Amino acid sequence: MQPTTDSPGAHWRALLTLNLLALLGLLAYLGWQMRPVAMHDLHLEDGERLQCVSYAPFRLPGQTPFDADLRISRAQIAADLAELARISACVRTYSVDQGLEQVPEVAREHGLKVLLGAWIGADAARNAAQLDTAIALANAHPDVVDVLIVGNEVLLRRERTAAEMRALLDDARTRAQVPVTYADVWEFWLQNRELAAAVDRVTVHILPFWEDHPVGIDDAVDHVGSVLAEVRAAFDKPVMIGETGWPSAGRQRQAARPAQVNQARFIREFVHRAHLEGWHYNLIEAIDQPWKRRLEGTVGGHWGMLTAQLEAKFPLAGAVAERNSVLAPAFAAVVGALLCLVLAPMSHTVATAGADTLAVARRTRSRRLGTLVTCLCEKCGLATSGATRRLAAASGGAAGGMIVVLHGEHALQAYRSGLEWAVLGTVALLGALLPVTLAHWSGTGRAPAFANLWSAMQHPATAALRAFSVLRAALLFAAAVAALLLAFDPRYRDFPLWLYALPALYAGIAAWWLADNGREERICAAVIAAAALLRWSTEPLNPQACAWLLCALALAAPALRRRGA
Repeated sequence: MQPTTDSPGAHWRALLTLNLLALLGLLAYLGWQMRPVAMHDLHLEDGERLQCVSYAPFRLPGQTPFDADLRISRAQIAADLAELARISACVRTYSVDQGLEQVPEVAREHGLKVLLGAWIGADAARNAAQLDTAIALANAHPDVVDVLIVGNEVLLRRERTAAEMRALLDDARTRAQVPVTYADVWEFWLQNRELAAAVDRVTVHILPFWEDHPVGIDDAVDHVGSVLAEVRAAFDKPVMIGETGWPSAGRQRQAARPAQVNQARFIREFVHRAHLEGWHYNLIEAIDQPWKRRLEGTVGGHWGMLTAQLEAKFPLAGAVAERNSVLAPAFAAVVGALLCLVLAPMSHTVATAGADTLAVARRTRSRRLGTLVTCLCEKCGLATSGATRRLAAASGGAAGGMIVVLHGEHALQAYRSGLEWAVLGTVALLGALLPVTLAHWSGTGRAPAFANLWSAMQHPATAALRAFSVLRAALLFAAAVAALLLAFDPRYRDFPLWLYALPALYAGIAAWWLADNGREERICAAVIAAAALLRWSTEPLNPQACAWLLCALALAAPALRRRGA
């Protein structure tokens, strides 16, 4: 793809080839997302619903359980439960403050049962208040509250010891008029079997995605079944699955990929098997919880069967696709192409570019993909009109527009604060400016290394190339920081593929023939490459990790050359 001559036509031919390949890749990706995936249809009996779903009301902007002054209105809870009553027979709650004490009464109005949770943590005074309120609610609504759950993953968080939890459970059992249980990850139940004496049933969380060795979707339901069998064999009390589910968005963990299609498949297959084999279960969760992204990254906020706007993510029967429309990326591609066309006016230099392209290609017809692109230009009568540049600019704008939309979709799922929107939004803007800047390039010269930018002001480097140099330096630095964070603090961080797709194309691959390098570029590139390799080495079969490695190397490799030092 790298031009064999420094003529403008050769440069534009190489850029056109790169842009067309990028467009083909993007179209293939969108087509893959649009494909309907057939899976098991979940046909419940007449009047049959899901057994239970986890419910937290913190779905609207600014709502979080960490806001001590927040109180969810009865109207919001009623609206939520009215929607959930259509699909589930029960809701599980996790605390009894911030308005959640209203749930049993509202649930009765909608014909729902409640697994009532009392939140237990490090604060002893709050624990006592939670337990008192929960027991009072359970005793006041025994027709609605099926079980009182004292504590959720307290041992996992190491906020209480097993002995302290047993004391709380013993106290609850002496005062509550409903069955009492404790909920935690299944391994912690097996490690603390003495707690079984203090509960009426054992409640375990089995989450294939979050296992220490993540389980892929193909084996997820079988994994739940095998773990449940192991736990049942260890205890002589009834066992309930307190949490199981699958996320619809976020970072892939080895073979476990968050996706709407995978979430639909897990729910359908799990519920079918649970009803067939008589498992007692609660699905996590009813509604997406945006606030959880602060704790668990993107994936934490996307376990709901409903979106934060109470819209169903998928049906229980029929094929499911990851994407239902390509209108937004298609529109962005058109806008991007038109914008870059406006910035690529005809000039004497440009008018000769097409002829240069054809002449170079005629001498190198056996060389790579550029021959095909040039021959197509010749057949269409574009080679001598300067249209090679305009076609390259338009295709770059189209690819850029599509990538901007795809990144924007990810940003809406992932970004958690104004600071993230400001910082990462700036990086995205710099990347989006790359194809716009190249559309204004004359096709001659090379972008100077950042350290030589000031001296380049006195030389014939164009304004477009100087702008390209600044953009490239900033993006290399940003990518180096991102790669380091992902290498050393990866658990809740997404692979920033769409954020750095445009930099990889233009500040990376195109820089082979567009830009010189200095020490700063090489240092950033070395950090990017080393950190990406380190991240990939821990999960080499993870497709997202592989894609990030390719993206990072595409961005870093050209900057590791010594040309222009």
